[in-house]
Amino acid sequence: MLVTTRSDGGPQLSPVTYGVDGEGRVVVSTYPERAKVLNLKRRPQASFLALGDDFGDAWVQVDGTAEVLDVPESVEPLVEYYRAAAGEHPDWDEYRDAMVKQGKSVVRITIERWGPVATGGFPARLAD
Repeated sequence: MLVTTRSDGGPQLSPVTYGVDGEGRVVVSTYPERAKVLNLKRRPQASFLALGDDFGDAWVQVDGTAEVLDVPESVEPLVEYYRAAAGEHPDWDEYRDAMVKQGKSVVRITIERWGPVATGGFPARLAD
């Protein structure tokens, strides 16, 4: 979950797929018209919540400064994003062409604060 700030100061939340690049930044693939992009270009502060697959799995919040890269600067960072999120693509030239045709952007969040790593579930209760 990516949290950005709307023009009125309120939060705007976006469910996202993410990866972590070689420099330890959270990376998200998106489109330049999305609210999260418009918000980040106005105010680059972001919070990000990484959840586990199940309710009781570990989760962590990170906060930091985001940058948005649009085509053509976004293409190679999108390759790195894909590798971080999904592994190797069968045809990188095809992928690069698709990113340009789709006009994809990438958001990179430099983590400035994080944690704690926590778990979900119900709080422990003392036995009677």
